[in-house]
Amino acid sequence: MKSAGKRVDGRRVTELRPVTIKRGYLKNAEGSALIQMGGTTVLCAATVEERVPPFLRNTGRGWVTAEYSMLPRSSAERIQREVNRGHPGGRTHEIQRLIGRSLRAVTNLTALGERQILIDCDVIEADGGTRTASITGAYVVLVDAIRWLAKKAPIAGSPLRDFVAAVSVGIVNGAPCLDLCYAEDSKAQVDMNLVMTGTGRIVEIQGTAEGEAFSEREMASMMTLGKAGIRKLIQTQRRVLGLKQLPKAWT
Repeated sequence: MKSAGKRVDGRRVTELRPVTIKRGYLKNAEGSALIQMGGTTVLCAATVEERVPPFLRNTGRGWVTAEYSMLPRSSAERIQREVNRGHPGGRTHEIQRLIGRSLRAVTNLTALGERQILIDCDVIEADGGTRTASITGAYVVLVDAIRWLAKKAPIAGSPLRDFVAAVSVGIVNGAPCLDLCYAEDSKAQVDMNLVMTGTGRIVEIQGTAEGEAFSEREMASMMTLGKAGIRKLIQTQRRVLGLKQLPKAWT
């Protein structure tokens, strides 16, 4: 396993791309943010709906879900709009389910009551890590949607148990690297996405070898990089939200 020098964009292997999160990007959404991680830009928006999916009716529990899409010219070649295909593709379906699972892992659905928070994640520019950027940005707009909701009606209990963020890691040219850009992702020997909470608990690990299997030692190295990256991303979330810790009461 190699250690590394500079990467294609000049970063160290342990270094995240520059990250910015701009809250309140849309005036009509209950929560919105534009997240930029290097060349990847995702617009996240939250909608609070006074309804839940049929399987949750009359249970007293709420729901958090997500939809994900890429604008046609978010990538080097135009992507056909999925509405013209008649259904979302397999990749889209997988990613939006991942975003929803990640958010629900830190949400007290009973505290929400019978209402749904839907997060739209629209990729404006894609340069690797769109799903992980979507999760990190989606959490910010989820917090703002709950703040919006708390101003309208009392919330019994704390609707959020923890922070959550995500990052990509991989092995590029034999070296474990944090937060892959597209040029790295397209030639990586291993590609992994890691979702974790603010207390360091794992929500999801998606890891795939491309052409050659990887060792437990290499996986441990990638996990170490990923955990450090997620800690930094959650620090950014805390800063932009003005939260050192989650409130016990939302009013």
